[in-house]
Amino acid sequence: MAQRESPVVLNGTQISYIGQDSKDIPHFLGETYGKFARRLDLSFNLLRSLAGLKMFTELEELVVDNNLLGNDLQLPRLPKLHTLTLNKNQLTDIEALLEHLADVTPSLEYLSLLGNEACPNQLVSLDKDDDDYQRYRFFVLYKLPQLKFLDSRKVTKKELMEAQARGAFMKVVKPKLEALPNEAGLENRPLPYTPLPRGSRDAGNHKGVFAKCRYIYYGKHSEGNRFIQNDQL
Repeated sequence: MAQRESPVVLNGTQISYIGQDSKDIPHFLGETYGKFARRLDLSFNLLRSLAGLKMFTELEELVVDNNLLGNDLQLPRLPKLHTLTLNKNQLTDIEALLEHLADVTPSLEYLSLLGNEACPNQLVSLDKDDDDYQRYRFFVLYKLPQLKFLDSRKVTKKELMEAQARGAFMKVVKPKLEALPNEAGLENRPLPYTPLPRGSRDAGNHKGVFAKCRYIYYGKHSEGNRFIQNDQL
């Protein structure tokens, strides 16, 4: 059995327990540090649950990047938490997450969800662009209007006003694919005229179309913007 490493404690209030391959928050962390910890970093583990946070009643900052947290994520009520980073987890249902955070983290001002499917951008999904990401930002700010910083960008007054005006309609819903009924003789019916090649008429054989990429990454740790607009050349 691998020996458990002790957490790194800074100033008595900042706790770091990184890269321990933990599937759950160890009970000893809450028992030992829960009453006075202000910042807790649990990045690079194998966490699927944050139930062990119940003892961290004074927590103000929580970092749980690079874990396995999914849509069943449940946080205890953390009234003092102002910073939460959930980068690179397995979150896909943005609406359920935001409604949960609005309920249990009333003081939240900084939120980062980069690297999750719930946060659409072209760095993690090639079929997304900057318009998809901006719609996501409007929807998040509509649900959590107290945020001052979202992902790698500060929230502007103009952006917040836009979010309150039309953010409710900005949720991106993926259509469900339904199989066509296999009726007798259906495959023999003539197709309506289209100038496209026969191979592209079949939705199951569609190769996609070409389009210009306009996404630019503004993150602090970029290795250089990989996608550059024409007017920047």
